[in-house]
Amino acid sequence: MSDNYMMEREEIHSKVMRAGRRTYFFDVRATKAGDYYLTITESKKFTNDDGSFHYKKHKIYLYKEDFSEFKDSLDEMISFIIDEKGEEVISDRHQSDYKKEEVSSSDSDSGSEDTSTSSFTDVTFDDI
Repeated sequence: MSDNYMMEREEIHSKVMRAGRRTYFFDVRATKAGDYYLTITESKKFTNDDGSFHYKKHKIYLYKEDFSEFKDSLDEMISFIIDEKGEEVISDRHQSDYKKEEVSSSDSDSGSEDTSTSSFTDVTFDDI
């Protein structure tokens, strides 16, 4: 068996987060020794001129010995961005194929609530 197969074989727990044309996968996996580590995969959809599409993926492997420092650095960077720029998203239009769905006032007055979007928050991350 290849080392790549062995590394990816033991998926313990997973969570998916969709964000516009990006999808983030958080996967807990097991090492050969039986310890756990985290993989974070960003999958980004690209549309070709002919209408077909492809995905580009980037993966981070995060091991337990780095969790605390990683979390501290992530928290620090998130706080810096919020403190400097606030929580309002001002860059929705940075992607040419991004379509943000908005509920018009006539839709909200009709008395029928769209439950397909009421149970989650649409989040978009910019490239750094």
